[in-house]
Amino acid sequence: MTSLVATGHPLQRAGAWATAVIAEREDPSRVSVADLDTVASILAADVLAAAAAPKDTSRYDWWKVLFALYPNSKATHSKRPSDPDVLRPEIERLFAPDLSDAGMMRPCTFCTVGTAVVWAKSNLPLFDTSKALNTLPPGVPGWPVCRGCRIAMWALPYGAWVTAGSATVLSCEKDAAEREFARRNVWRARRVMQAGFTGMPAGTRPELVVLTALRDATDGLCATTLWSFKNDNQDPWLRVTRTRRAVPAFLAAVDGNAPLRRGWQLLSLALNRYDSQGRIAASGSGEAARLLFEAEDGRSRPLLGQLHRVLADADGAWSVTDREALVRLAFTYAEEVFGMETDLEPVATLIAEWIARGTSPRGRLAEYRKAALSDYQLGSLLVQAYTRLQLDGNKTPLAGPELWKPLIRRQPRAWEQRMLLFARVSVMLQQRGVVVGGKETDPEQERKIQELVDRPAFAEVRDDEYDGYHDYEMEQA
Repeated sequence: MTSLVATGHPLQRAGAWATAVIAEREDPSRVSVADLDTVASILAADVLAAAAAPKDTSRYDWWKVLFALYPNSKATHSKRPSDPDVLRPEIERLFAPDLSDAGMMRPCTFCTVGTAVVWAKSNLPLFDTSKALNTLPPGVPGWPVCRGCRIAMWALPYGAWVTAGSATVLSCEKDAAEREFARRNVWRARRVMQAGFTGMPAGTRPELVVLTALRDATDGLCATTLWSFKNDNQDPWLRVTRTRRAVPAFLAAVDGNAPLRRGWQLLSLALNRYDSQGRIAASGSGEAARLLFEAEDGRSRPLLGQLHRVLADADGAWSVTDREALVRLAFTYAEEVFGMETDLEPVATLIAEWIARGTSPRGRLAEYRKAALSDYQLGSLLVQAYTRLQLDGNKTPLAGPELWKPLIRRQPRAWEQRMLLFARVSVMLQQRGVVVGGKETDPEQERKIQELVDRPAFAEVRDDEYDGYHDYEMEQA
């Protein structure tokens, strides 16, 4: 029996990987009893330093992290001793070896290893609430938790992407990606302890850390799940988001193709958010990464939807090259992630011809913008365009009603196809010289974009670039 097991529970598993990273082992199964002793000492030292830290110091930020996960623990309680030496025995007792009293042994809640130690909500995030009653077996004062899992549950914030009020952990089909996610977050946790959240990059998001880990550590298909949660006594919550298994194939396609990298970087630039001083408050690269994750409750923005908004913005100013890159990104995502194989060229040509030949192309374009995502309105517009071009004596064959059906019927992926159709029409119009918010290429802006295109598409801010950034709390749904 190993000293530590990475189980299927997402919080325990994240902590197990963090323990392995801190102990400098390849995976949790290689963590020895001596390694657990070392990690327990590190945890105790960090907890005591945070518990005794003055509120105006950066070290106190780590106490905020602990309070968000373990609000009733000895380390975070409002009446905790201010002297770390007084608190030390209580903290070290959390990670002490199990007793060998066989009569008290019960299987661990997480890994089934025998243990005599039981824990409740004060030491376990997302276990029970202050309002829960009768959730434990009769006569059991808490959940049995073995030493390895107790250490893992308190190593959790090291392996999670944390803010001052929440944490996010990763579940993945590839162990290498979970390890890479934990490795990056252990480094980040050390940074928080040293410099506080003010030393973190603006707008860094866990989704970007995941995409970087997937790009670096996986090949082939791989599904991932992010578990974001808050564990305070007033309003605990859990939010689950997932990527589709084909997302790594999309990442590889973007990273290996210059036009697709250009499209991704343009989308990221469009999603940058700035504060009143003109500084980046939310990094567009993190916001773009978030679009690849779908919320379990359906409350998430899809990538194709965001690309549609960017391309349909009446005030948007994209050169032909930039618009083509964004459209290519949309079609590649639909093909790689959804498996969509669509030939929208004939229908797009019909709409583009109708718009371009009008006495007021801008007016017809505005009419199409309004109808683009509605099955009924798009169907009416296609009838109007088809009829008008026929009456005008159009010489070339026109896309007839048989080709419209996948777009205007309520069937799977019809909404996505309508967005892709708009994307293709917008490129056609700009190529024909019809004004859709285009602009002349600015040489300086082009140079900056090209610098981004030459970099990996899913790169985090480098470790040596962290200084000088201000904090941005993770926006929660």
